[in-house]
Amino acid sequence: MLTYSLKQSEIRKKWYLIDASGLVLGRLAVKIASILRGKHKAIFTPHLDCGDNVVVINAKKVMLTGNKSKQKKYYKHTGYPGGLKELYFKNIIKSENPEFVIIKAVERMMSSNALSKKQLSNLRVFKAEKHNLEAQKPEIIDFGTINRKNRVN
Repeated sequence: MLTYSLKQSEIRKKWYLIDASGLVLGRLAVKIASILRGKHKAIFTPHLDCGDNVVVINAKKVMLTGNKSKQKKYYKHTGYPGGLKELYFKNIIKSENPEFVIIKAVERMMSSNALSKKQLSNLRVFKAEKHNLEAQKPEIIDFGTINRKNRVN
């Protein structure tokens, strides 16, 4: 029996829509990273971008469990001495750019190479319910009902 290897011309990409309201951030990020890589397909090939496109709406309503919403910090450095800045999850969610937390979580779940950067470009995150990708007819994934732990009550 021979091992099947997917060719670039055989790749068929689909669009998926996930509503992030009330979902746990880490569990959501794992599912999104898996779809972006294409690991949910039987024809998964690790060296090709065979993953699908993912649209996430309601990014400002994503949740963390326990006290993590008050304690979780994101760090960045300005490049100058003493330039370490920290941002708290609760402040980022209330700010103008709540998409940052989902993008950063998914990015950190993928390996850091050129292929992952290309796969990450297939992720679109919107902070509200409105998005401009209706023309692609995305298939809705109800991630909250798959497992009771995926949703914060």
